[in-house]
Amino acid sequence: MKRILLTTLLFLEITVAFPVENHPAGARALGLSNAVVSFSDTWSTFHNQAGMAGLTNLSAGVYYESKFQIDELSLVAGSLVLPAGAGNFGISFSQFGKGTFKENKFGVAFARQLSKKFSAGIQLDYLTQTFPENERSKGFATFEGGIIYQPLENLFFGTHIFNPVLGGIDSPTGKIKMPAVFRLGGHYRFDESVLWSVEAEKITENTLVLKTGIEYLPVENLALRVGVSGKPVRVTAGMGYSIGNLSADIAFSYHGNLGVTPSVSVQFRL
Repeated sequence: MKRILLTTLLFLEITVAFPVENHPAGARALGLSNAVVSFSDTWSTFHNQAGMAGLTNLSAGVYYESKFQIDELSLVAGSLVLPAGAGNFGISFSQFGKGTFKENKFGVAFARQLSKKFSAGIQLDYLTQTFPENERSKGFATFEGGIIYQPLENLFFGTHIFNPVLGGIDSPTGKIKMPAVFRLGGHYRFDESVLWSVEAEKITENTLVLKTGIEYLPVENLALRVGVSGKPVRVTAGMGYSIGNLSADIAFSYHGNLGVTPSVSVQFRL
């Protein structure tokens, strides 16, 4: 009964607050409380498309997250980044929920290194939502994009905006607008073994959320991560291991009222 009640309350929170959420992806990101707006990796298609410009090889990844360990609130995502002569192209997909309730996001992105210190990227998105009472998925198109600035060798700053046009889903009672999401942050690599990141995120009509994370590599190919964000306060932790062209990450997020969210992702690069 408690599980059913929690699932119902979360559904109500999701549908009342906004039609479709822009879900982040990647277990490395979750382990750092998603304070990764200035990063360049496979999951830049979900956090800041400008980060794709920093990849020199084809990269792909798959991700799974079980929000609060409720099967009906699972998230599955995939990302592919393909370097080309004029810049880097990216394709991404995510599905939140299962059965008769689903939120889907499809994205096509392009990023380019503008100079030695600046890179920029943009992504066109199509988002859909399905409920038991809907005969067909309802959707809308929007866009997102960002910039990454590297003033020093080990210092990076990033900024990103999602849905600045405040797009949304048409309903019988009118258009339900999806909020815009603004992110600003940076990270600094002290040496080959320690990285610190910090980020501020503002969702339209919501309070500002501060996030930070630390990544530590005690030995080659192994990474340990911790992070915190709030309010509400959420603590995260995770680890990653790479071997050759393959890497895998696991992460956990803890919410004081709702519990633990585990996740895992696998990445491959040529």
